[in-house]
This record gives sequence, structure tokens and C-alpha cells, in this order.
Amino acid sequence: MTEAMLCARNSDPDVAPGLLDRLGQQPSDPLLALIGAYRSDPRPEKIDVGVGVYRDLDGATPVLRAVKEAERRLVATQASKGYLGPEGDIGFFEILKPILFGDAVPGDRLSGLQTPGGTGALRLAADLVATAQQGARVLAGDPTWANHAPILKAARLETVGYRHFDVSRQALTFDRLAEALDNARPGDVALLHGCCHNPTGADLDPDQWKRVATLLRDRGVLPLIDLAYQGLGSGLAADAAGVRIVLEQVDEALITYSCDKNFGLYRERTGALFAVSRDAAAAAVTQSNLLALARANWSMPPDHGAAIVRTILEDDDLTADWRLELEAMRARLVAIRALLAAADPALSALAGQRGLFSTLPLSPDQVRELREVHAIYMPSSGRINVAGLTPATAPRFVAALQAVRR
Repeated sequence: MTEAMLCARNSDPDVAPGLLDRLGQQPSDPLLALIGAYRSDPRPEKIDVGVGVYRDLDGATPVLRAVKEAERRLVATQASKGYLGPEGDIGFFEILKPILFGDAVPGDRLSGLQTPGGTGALRLAADLVATAQQGARVLAGDPTWANHAPILKAARLETVGYRHFDVSRQALTFDRLAEALDNARPGDVALLHGCCHNPTGADLDPDQWKRVATLLRDRGVLPLIDLAYQGLGSGLAADAAGVRIVLEQVDEALITYSCDKNFGLYRERTGALFAVSRDAAAAAVTQSNLLALARANWSMPPDHGAAIVRTILEDDDLTADWRLELEAMRARLVAIRALLAAADPALSALAGQRGLFSTLPLSPDQVRELREVHAIYMPSSGRINVAGLTPATAPRFVAALQAVRR
């Protein structure tokens, strides 16, 4: 209904306005528009570095061998599609613990459950924080994943921003993070990326994580660590090192986890939320709240992706094959970053960044020129998915960047 029609309807004394008539038009997602524009572009040389999924050298987002075998076994043996309960697949949740935590946390301090992807885990974490403290402040670096802010807003939490990364210098601004934590209040929450920062690829090193952990402990700040890409940065153990360093210092933490990327289960929405509490009694109370919130949000999580992950990790051979495939994915990302860095000094910082994403110092006009003149598609922010490039397409991508910078 147009604004004119709505005004005319509301001015008619015989027509009562409906509740839904009060809604305003929401802006469309620019990334969805970018996807549509890319698909309709007839130029054969077009390059998509916008969509945030892993792609192999053929430009495909493959189903992993281990996933295919796990699905085959599930088809042959799964006896029911009945509900599992709001906690989801307990075996899935339990078997992720050693991959994520190692031996960093006693088991009786851990609670949590399966969620619909990492996004579901983030929303549940935000709701848990809001239940404990309405309107709590969440420190969040800028830039961060585009969906972080809407999730926090939907839970009616206050976002307090600080600069995480200087795009022009391609440098992590760690001093801003340290300053934000140093000025934090007890009861604040710090939203941190566990590894493979989205959208910059700029991660904390071990010494910086230690400094963060100390500040979190001393200021009484709750860490909310988003770990969505474990294994795609520096390896499974190295990518969880920040989480483990923090947990050595703090009594409480929330960790959101996604299997969508490291198992290639994007459309299966496979994630988990882990809560670390002060002791076993507090963990039991936290779990009761998580179950109640999950029941109100989605009642029961989807099972298929979690069953796949559990099937893989319960079998030594499947686990070994998954680790090989994951390492190959990681090595491809590292290789394309090295290729880009070697091709142009202006891209040298990409070699030191990790994961799928980097954000380049490009203006919206330059991004538009890349799309219109060179058939290269990315968001106006300059964020690129390096997995959208191959050794064959990278030279043309670099040449196009050099052309728009002139």
C-alpha cells in the first residue's frame, strides 16, 4: 500500500486502520540486490567476490566428502524424525566441546544447546543477556558482521561502538579495543570475533588476546565470542586459541559457534551456543534459561546438520577426512591471499589477514566502477570474499583494482 493510499484509507471515517497498516517499508538487503545483478550480468568474465561462502577452484561451494558419507549413513540408519527437544542433538553439542575448548573449561561449568546456525546462537545469547540485564551495553568493534547490530537491536541491547580496523591503513586498531574495554562498566558485554574476522580478516594475536582477557577479568565484562570460521584461519587449534586464553581468566563467557562454514553446511543452519558459568550451580540456572528462551524462539532446532556433524566426529576415519578437506580449504584461502599480496604492494596486508574476508580501501564510486566497467561484484563497503577468486581470475581482479585507483 502506497503512502497516499494509506493516508486516504486512514482519513475515511468508515474504515478503521489495521494494525499492519502501521508498518513502515523496510529497506531491501543490498547484498541480495548484488546477487541478483550478478546473475543477470551476461558478461562471461564477471567475478563475484561479494557472496560470503567458500568456493573451490571451479567456483562451486562443494558438499564435503565426509558430509556425503555421513548423510549416506544417516539415510541407512536413522529410524525416526521425531523431535529431539529444545536442546537439540546432545551428542552434537558434547562432541564439539573438545574441538572448541580443549581442556580449558571444567565440564560442570559448561551449559548450552544446539541452535539454528551461528545466527540463532547469537540471537539466543543476546536474549539471555537481556534476560539477565535489560538494555545491557554491548561493546562491538566497527566494522563487524552486518547482522550483529540488528540482532543486538532486536534484543533491545545497547551497542557501544569502537574502531576495530583502519581500512585506509589496512591495520587492526588494537588500542581502540583496549581503550573501550578499559572504560567498560561491570556488567557490560564485549562482542569479539574468535577468528577470521568478518569483514576485515584482521585477527588478534596471542599477546593481544591475553591483554583482552586481563581487561575483561579486571573490568567485570562478559565476553561474547562469535566463532564462525574455526579451521579456516590458522588451523583448528590456533583458531580457538583466543577463546581458550580468555577462558583462563574469566568466570563467565558466551561462545556462539557455527558449523555452516567449516563443514560446508550453509543451508542446514547448524550451530551451538556455549555458556561458561562460575560453577556447576550457576551453569544449571543458565541452562534452564537457555531452554526456556529456545522454546520461545524456535521450540526445537533442525536436526539434519547436527546429525551430520555428530556422525563425522564420532568416526575416526570420517573425522580424519573432514580435517583433510578443511585444511585444503584453509590452504586455498592462504594461497589466494599470498597471490594477491605478491601481485600488488597495495594488497600486501591481505597475506597477514585470515579467513574468507578482507575489506579494501575503496569508495562506493570505485566499487560501482568495478561492477559496471570490469564486471567485478562486491558490496559498496569494499568487503571481498577472497574465495571468489582463483589463480586464473586474480590477475584481472588486481588489474581492475589498479585501474579504478588511478
